[in-house]
Amino acid sequence: KGKPIRLTADLSAETLQARREWGPIFNILKEKNFQPRISYPAKLSFISEGEIKYFTDKQMLRDFVTTRPALKELLKEALNMER
Repeated sequence: KGKPIRLTADLSAETLQARREWGPIFNILKEKNFQPRISYPAKLSFISEGEIKYFTDKQMLRDFVTTRPALKELLKEALNMER
């Protein structure tokens, strides 16, 4: 009674790799206070213009940032985008 238990995530190699691929983008968004999160299995979310946006892959994020010039400039290198 009163003893803490520890839970660990046991994710597949594919899921871990997908989560790692969000790393550079996550770090940029965190540095700029977008409050990013990576949820199960490997979905990136962050706050943009007061709304939480969710992305399951980099192409979805690329499509979104093309409509947001400031965000595009911020993430262009991490997403391998042209200006």
